[in-house]
Amino acid sequence: MERFKEWMRMIRDLGVHEKAHIMAGITPLKSAGMARYMAKNVSGITIPQAIIDRMAKAAKGAEEGIRICVEQIEQVREIEGIHGVHIMAIEWEQMIGRIVEQAGLLPRPKVE
Repeated sequence: MERFKEWMRMIRDLGVHEKAHIMAGITPLKSAGMARYMAKNVSGITIPQAIIDRMAKAAKGAEEGIRICVEQIEQVREIEGIHGVHIMAIEWEQMIGRIVEQAGLLPRPKVE
């Protein structure tokens, strides 16, 4: 999240956020194994070791992954220049409604 916040600071400094709507992509993690795999094998994705450790220590990894996802959405909503969140629930689409509810994203904002 700190890297993303720094990137958004640079985007704001360049004024890009005034010319384009920027969405943050967030993937809910199902397990520590998924987190490790993505950190090692998916180009452009950074998963801090602290998140992997948190997932590994959780009694229910999937539940912890949802909590982390909701926390990240809450943090992203505070970043100036972000216009939305793309929840990328890889083969876990049935959890999107729950994540949206827990993150307080309902009702959807009206487009002006």
